[in-house]
Amino acid sequence: MVDIVEEGDTPEAAVRNIEQILRLEQEAADERSLTDRLADLVAGTVGSLGFVIAHCALTAGWVVLNTALVPGVPTFDPYPFGLLGSVLSLEGVILGAFVLMKQNRMSHRADERSHLDLQISLLAEQEITKMIQMLERMSRSQGIADQVMDKDAKEMASMTAVGAIAHHLHDKLPGDG
Repeated sequence: MVDIVEEGDTPEAAVRNIEQILRLEQEAADERSLTDRLADLVAGTVGSLGFVIAHCALTAGWVVLNTALVPGVPTFDPYPFGLLGSVLSLEGVILGAFVLMKQNRMSHRADERSHLDLQISLLAEQEITKMIQMLERMSRSQGIADQVMDKDAKEMASMTAVGAIAHHLHDKLPGDG
């Protein structure tokens, strides 16, 4: 009989897995260098609506102050606002560098997760293959192998040649151009 998990109940194994994932993510966050933390902070700030609004307001204020619309305030960067253009260009380069630093770190972390996922998948495949082989041996010893082990099960009972599959997949998938 199969136990049915009620909605809202989280199996204990899933809770343990979630806790392990949280520990791994916290370790990765704790291992970030000062540069990585700064890049994350800057990229997170500039990627917010508040930053965009403040940036637009400051730029509009700069333009208003430098078009002589405010009496008594001398213009320090007259139209075509060369200083503003230079400041925004420099800001764009610096912010772009911070965003790229964060993206590089995130890409590296995603690669680590992908490698871990591949390792777990390969281990699971090996474990399942062993279980099928055990089932085949038990079925043979009980004299019911023909009833239990069909063509697909027999094929799955052999070890998967991961390298051959990877090469086959690489050959069949469309290239980058």
